[in-house]
Amino acid sequence: IAKQIMVSAQDRHVIAFGCDGEASIGTQDPLLIRFGSQESLTAWQSLATNTAGELRISTGSEIVVAIQTKQQILVYTDVSLHGMQFLGPPFTFGLNEISRNITIASPNAAVAVNDFVFWMGSKEFYVYGGTVQRLPCTVLDYVFSDFNRDQIGKVTAGHNSSYGEVWWFYCSTASNQVDKYVIWNYQENLWYTGSLDRSTWVDSG
Repeated sequence: IAKQIMVSAQDRHVIAFGCDGEASIGTQDPLLIRFGSQESLTAWQSLATNTAGELRISTGSEIVVAIQTKQQILVYTDVSLHGMQFLGPPFTFGLNEISRNITIASPNAAVAVNDFVFWMGSKEFYVYGGTVQRLPCTVLDYVFSDFNRDQIGKVTAGHNSSYGEVWWFYCSTASNQVDKYVIWNYQENLWYTGSLDRSTWVDSG
């Protein structure tokens, strides 16, 4: 049972986030991370002869999403951000808390751009590039004063690499479906908004 699955790019472990533990199969733990043995799809029992194992995040009530970057895997809970890095034997992976008292709007509200990750929180925008920072936003009041918080789970982020833009799609107070967007152009440090019915994103290429 897992909320999210990914394969770590450099070391090739299958990783399950928000999953059931090795000692409690069938009982989901929303803060648990498990990883199978390197290069294996089926070896999940942690043994001295393999690299399978598990880690548990100590802050928050659930893992919201994990995002893979070039350097590490960023794991978001409802109140914190953690970095997960490959260490090698005997520990395989390590976890460190990067920031506490941050929020993320939804599992699809973050997007990785090169060595940076941008995301929408419940009331502001953030960037991580080694440290967590709040993005100064000239349209912040406009966005969050017309924002359907009952539908915050539908927030979706996208990267428009051709124009150096990060997009977020969200529901306005008048709609239960996505009908608005906000864009940050990181090349020119400009914000703009608009209306569009769209609920997912794939960049060109």
